[in-house]
Amino acid sequence: MRTHRIRIAAAAAVTAAALSLTACQGAGGGTRDEGRASSTTTTAPTTPTGTPTPTGTPSEAPTGPDASGNESTSPQGSADAPTVPTTSAAPGKNGGNGGKSTAGTVDRPCDASAVRVVYSPVSRPLNHALLTVTNTGRTACNAYYAPVLRLDDGQAAVAVDQDSKPQAVVTLFPGESAYAAMILSAADGSGQHGRTSKKLTVWFAPRDNVGSAGGPAVLKLPAGTYTDSTTRVTYWQTSMEHALGF
Repeated sequence: MRTHRIRIAAAAAVTAAALSLTACQGAGGGTRDEGRASSTTTTAPTTPTGTPTPTGTPSEAPTGPDASGNESTSPQGSADAPTVPTTSAAPGKNGGNGGKSTAGTVDRPCDASAVRVVYSPVSRPLNHALLTVTNTGRTACNAYYAPVLRLDDGQAAVAVDQDSKPQAVVTLFPGESAYAAMILSAADGSGQHGRTSKKLTVWFAPRDNVGSAGGPAVLKLPAGTYTDSTTRVTYWQTSMEHALGF
């Protein structure tokens, strides 16, 4: 009996709640559907990418009259640089020109009027002597080919050792020196017409190797300088080591 009463009471409560809800809706009220919660995404403002601002203002090179008096339209610095003597060159055989400048921009042959010539006997190699020519002038000159040598009053020039030919002409700027070796006689005694020479005349070759450039330098040889049919001279070299290597 008691259980039956509890069920009746519960049913009555539910009925009362339903009637109360109906009354509210009839009065124009009611629950409001809020819908789904909105989600707001904050987007950082986009910074436009622009062209970088130059740090310096380009300037136009000025123009000016050229050597002919005409107006030049080439910017300064765009013209070819003036040619200057080079200080490097491929070495020749056994050192060749030893890296000295070549005759590319110098056209004046060395001659006795602006050089000093020294003859020096050496102990090694045997039967060798060294010729040193130093530019004492104010301008550069080229020591072309080999020195043209005459012993005493001989008519024939001393032979030139063709194996000593460098790949480039030696250019001497003021104060610089070139070297040539004289092989005075055969070390094995095979030379002929041996004699004691007392005087050496030194000429300098011109660019075309015809005749001589200027006058000669005349040197007195040390007493007992022995020469024979094998006497020869090397081409001008840039170091005494290269010259004496033949």
